[in-house]
Amino acid sequence: MLTQTHSTMTTTNIYLNFNGNCREAFTFYQSVFGGEFDFLGTFGEMPPQEDYPTPESDKDLIMHISLPISKETTLMGSDTGSGFPKVTFGNNFSIYVNTESKTEADRIFAGLSAAGTVTMPLEDTFWGSYFGSVEDKFGVNWMVSYDLNPQ
Repeated sequence: MLTQTHSTMTTTNIYLNFNGNCREAFTFYQSVFGGEFDFLGTFGEMPPQEDYPTPESDKDLIMHISLPISKETTLMGSDTGSGFPKVTFGNNFSIYVNTESKTEADRIFAGLSAAGTVTMPLEDTFWGSYFGSVEDKFGVNWMVSYDLNPQ
């Protein structure tokens, strides 16, 4: 039997890695979700590392960025520096966004769909959600949903 020993709620956030276009991607996500970045730091702003000096070509790359997209969820990301393997994007994950209205679902879906590929249009589903999925222009998969029958 499992028992909960923490009095605070655990949250899950999405962390995305990019090959040099993290700033562009997060500016796009900010245009869709709104809000302000909690943190935006570049590799050039890091304290000097004795074992691995930051190459000049990496100094403007994003070391860490965070964008709150709801009360519980923060989208986070970074670029990979030249000393790390390139990121390979795949379809092994999606970011699930549950909205508070159909109007909000439509707005977010339209924003994420810009120059992307709709894999399932937003529509009422048999499971009681207004739901759709899209791969954005950066190759990230998103699911957008509004619960038609809130409990």
